[in-house]
Amino acid sequence: MKRILFLTIIVLTNLSCSNNDDHGKQNNCDFEVMISAKHYVNAPSGRLTINSLEIIDHCLQINFSSGGCSGDTWELKLIDSEDILESFPPQRNLRLSLKNEELCEAYITKELTFDISNLQVEGNKVQLNITNSDQSIIYEY
Repeated sequence: MKRILFLTIIVLTNLSCSNNDDHGKQNNCDFEVMISAKHYVNAPSGRLTINSLEIIDHCLQINFSSGGCSGDTWELKLIDSEDILESFPPQRNLRLSLKNEELCEAYITKELTFDISNLQVEGNKVQLNITNSDQSIIYEY
């Protein structure tokens, strides 16, 4: 009886660890995507240029530039509008929000990643439209 209990504990522990490992792989992104129609409209909209978009695993990597001193005080959010546009593939609108109060004249380029796994819809792909960049990217899962 003790052996069965011991083996059960070992099996459950291994299953629990492997589930945590899988979850950790999806969350290696810098930030989470916010899904909020209110914030999509009202969040700060500092001037920025999106240079490139790339999806790596479940992270959307955004390379962007803006004016400032160092970019260390910037507040960034990737916000989904909550709308799912019925098309093939379905589409979601997102906006990269920047709060930038730096008053220097340097032009700074940064790259951040956002966990987009919560943007999945029925099917196996969705088009992500980044509205303040005129760029879109297909997210396949």
